Amino acid sequence: MERHSNSSERRRPRGISRRTFLGNAAGAAAVAMVSTRKAAARLSNGTSQAEDRATLLRVDAGKAVNSFDPDQSLGSSMDELSVPVIEKVYTPEMVRQWLSAGWGPITYRNHTELAIEAWHWNSKGTWSDSDNQRGYFVGDAEPTGFIHDSFGYPLPHRGTTADGGAGSGFGRLTDGDPTTFWKSNPYLTEEFTHEDDALHPQWIILDMLTPQQINALRIDWCEPSARMYEVQYWSGADPMNWEAQYAPDEGLGVNQQASGRWNAFPNGIVRDGRGGTATLKLAEQPVTTRWLRVVMTQSSNQPGPHGADDVRHRAGYAVCQVYAGVLLDDGTFVDLVRHSPDATQTPTYCSSTDPYHSTADLNRERDQTGMDLFFTCGITNHLPAMIPVAVLFSTPEDAAHQIAYLKKRGYAVGWVEMGEECDGQYMMPEDYAALFIQFADAIHKLVPEAKLGGPVFQGINQDVSVWPDAKSRTSWFGRFLDYLKSHNHIEDLAFVSFEHYPFDPCSVNWADLYREPDVTRNCLDAFRQDGLPADVPLMNTESALTYSLSNYMTDIFSALWLADSVGSFFLCGGSAYYHSPIQAEPLRPGCHDGWATYGNYVADANLQIRQFTAQYHTGRMINNEWVTHRTGMHELFRVNSAVDDPAGHALVTAYAVLRPDGDWALLLVNRDKDNARRIEIAFEGARGLTGFFDGEVNMTTFGSEQYVWRSAGPQSHAEPDNPPVASRIRAGGGARVTLPKCSVTVLRGKVQGLD
Repeated sequence: MERHSNSSERRRPRGISRRTFLGNAAGAAAVAMVSTRKAAARLSNGTSQAEDRATLLRVDAGKAVNSFDPDQSLGSSMDELSVPVIEKVYTPEMVRQWLSAGWGPITYRNHTELAIEAWHWNSKGTWSDSDNQRGYFVGDAEPTGFIHDSFGYPLPHRGTTADGGAGSGFGRLTDGDPTTFWKSNPYLTEEFTHEDDALHPQWIILDMLTPQQINALRIDWCEPSARMYEVQYWSGADPMNWEAQYAPDEGLGVNQQASGRWNAFPNGIVRDGRGGTATLKLAEQPVTTRWLRVVMTQSSNQPGPHGADDVRHRAGYAVCQVYAGVLLDDGTFVDLVRHSPDATQTPTYCSSTDPYHSTADLNRERDQTGMDLFFTCGITNHLPAMIPVAVLFSTPEDAAHQIAYLKKRGYAVGWVEMGEECDGQYMMPEDYAALFIQFADAIHKLVPEAKLGGPVFQGINQDVSVWPDAKSRTSWFGRFLDYLKSHNHIEDLAFVSFEHYPFDPCSVNWADLYREPDVTRNCLDAFRQDGLPADVPLMNTESALTYSLSNYMTDIFSALWLADSVGSFFLCGGSAYYHSPIQAEPLRPGCHDGWATYGNYVADANLQIRQFTAQYHTGRMINNEWVTHRTGMHELFRVNSAVDDPAGHALVTAYAVLRPDGDWALLLVNRDKDNARRIEIAFEGARGLTGFFDGEVNMTTFGSEQYVWRSAGPQSHAEPDNPPVASRIRAGGGARVTLPKCSVTVLRGKVQGLD
């Protein structure tokens, strides 16, 4: 998804207090204490305001629906950074302020997979062609130095034009250079999968951008070339939109792949390919289509330009250039493809890419934090971290060495994510599963106890769809699971992870706030319906309101969204929620000229925190009031209510936990923009008993009365910019709570009457 930059200089906006500008995390954490007498106007014993209407919230205290340990389940993330920034951020003071948001464990995000790069997690290692410093690189598993930085190496044989990580990338299939070529991943061939290549067909796709009349294709093959292949055209909406899209009118997912299909051209099936330049007249009459696909099922297995000394050089398929258009009766080929070595080329997509590269491919513009720096700077919060291994553009040996290195260092690794956003790289589920098995075998050979998971879906809202297979199955995850099961490797899947970016940054609006719990439920339900065993945990390992910047990310809206997103995730059976990112960064322009930032902080050009965002304050309430870290398991209970607007939207949502210290805590979200809402709370026990808060109750509230985002270009800021308001109040049966408009509230205290 969209990643983060820490570049341009910012000045302190007018109207921001010196206290806020200084970025004192301890000061921001302090809350304004309201007197008991004043607080009684908000929570009374039901006498002074008994005439006011209140809605009853019923906590189903007789049955927990989930349980979780915040030290394993509520965390944050660190992504790639620029080289100058990484020199600034890992200071004790910055790490201390980042941790002040209250999140527990950390997950390391690997950006190289998004940029179609090989990742040298350790710059020390060996090349398969050591004399020429090229080929396939394997990092050294022996700790012989301190890894401060790690970089990506853009793959020279990539076939996909656009990617999620580097706008400057381009594919080799239409770059106009006859000396470059795309090559598929050799680890998806029989040599490594031990099954027929036809079970892992590789493909390339041309997007002509608009419908064109096509009756011919020309392919300049490299070696290994395809002996058997088929040229197809697409009929339907969009074959590359792999996620089911939300349809507001229907309230369900629209599967664009299921509504279309790939069709073979009348003369598009080739069973005796001979490499070289092949010009195919696909049909007598041109077919009008936008999308073309070449599906390859049998390789020549001939060595390519890199020689015959490595089996990987002859495994798979390679193409130098591809042309599409019309073959005239006189033999003239009219090419409609734009060939250019940049993003203006006719877009292409491919099923996989060979991880072959050389030392000359190094990209020093983006820095992945070094493994030793990551584990020693304090950012892990002294908790086991989630660590990625590169899978899509790497080798099993390299991944195994990485995890072995961390073990030898004695670093605490809780989970290992296998690859990054395979759906965003258009990898077929069976192909990813085949790689998953090879990498799992290699890792477990060196570190048997490693807990592996994936597939790290990108920003999904519902099930991820893919073109139908021979059995008409379109669920990406369902087919991935079936492959693991049929190959007796389902036990290698210790957890399932995905990213959560639910809303479009340029169209997000207040009504989307009502959708968040349903979006979360649909997403988690889809995994289980696809066949994921109940004992395999589901983890949201990267999340934000939108995948690119929008001023909603710094508006109070984001605070309410975060509370609902966390609460509904655990209510729907989730196991770990990581809010992204942990680091501070400056404001940047987003949609509709709104300026915003990701996450918890607004920073100046030197990354010094000058304001805390609405999400920071809500995060602290979640981590310090609703739950408590370093104490163990919390039990989550369902809350039944009916506070709806005329359209049926739930205006108040609630999530109840029983903490290890015996306190009950309710996370309450008033999503009404204009009105405060009064509620009563009852705890309904297993034997028909009804309990109520008793004695002193802690009440913490944060909303539009404390925080308002002012849009002013690069000087955008929050004003007022106050921390949550806290009070201690006495409660009893029939007590009523006033939830301010547009606010998040946590009530915490003891409950009587359930024993």
